[in-house]
Amino acid sequence: MSGLLLVGASGLAREATTVAVWLHHQGPVSIVDDDPATWGTLHGLTPVLGSVDLVTDVVDHDVVLTLGKGGHRHRVALRLEMLGMDPGRYTSLIHPRVVLPGSCSIGTGSIALDGVVLTADVEVGRHVVLMPQVTLTHGCRVHDFATICAGVSLGGDVEIGEGAYVGMNASVRQGVHVGAGATVGMGAVVLHDVPAGETWVGVPARPVRTGVTA
Repeated sequence: MSGLLLVGASGLAREATTVAVWLHHQGPVSIVDDDPATWGTLHGLTPVLGSVDLVTDVVDHDVVLTLGKGGHRHRVALRLEMLGMDPGRYTSLIHPRVVLPGSCSIGTGSIALDGVVLTADVEVGRHVVLMPQVTLTHGCRVHDFATICAGVSLGGDVEIGEGAYVGMNASVRQGVHVGAGATVGMGAVVLHDVPAGETWVGVPARPVRTGVTA
């Protein structure tokens, strides 16, 4: 491929651009975004070409989804599939200072920023975002489209479900399962399984109750 196309003019896109520079990615880096106000502008130092639909026209570029929320990345991936984009165009951006032993793997389309550590037998799925200084210890599994924010620490054999979001500096005890689409708040200490779709916050983390009246 002769360039790199980032989907989503976000803060994550700026960080992804930095990783691409570290990796000496061949060719230009560009962005597409559905907000017309961004078209023809620079996002940081990176040009925004136009809407997401342009991905199928710029066929000689690798593609990375740089939308911050996993649900948004998932929806755009489905949209690009319907538009006929070859999934072989997806690439991963892994910062050169990421610790990635041979027993660990990071899936296609994922982003791992500076200081991420995978220790042993860790599996990270597709289109996952690992923000700076994340630690994934032995046997962890992070499913597709999950987002693990800066400073998160996962104990051994933790499982993070598809599209789940773990907030900055949260800690998850060994063996805990965070369900698909669940949200863990910033600084939370998770000692028990988090059911799919729920939001847990606090120390120790507890579910946020909604719809409760006095």
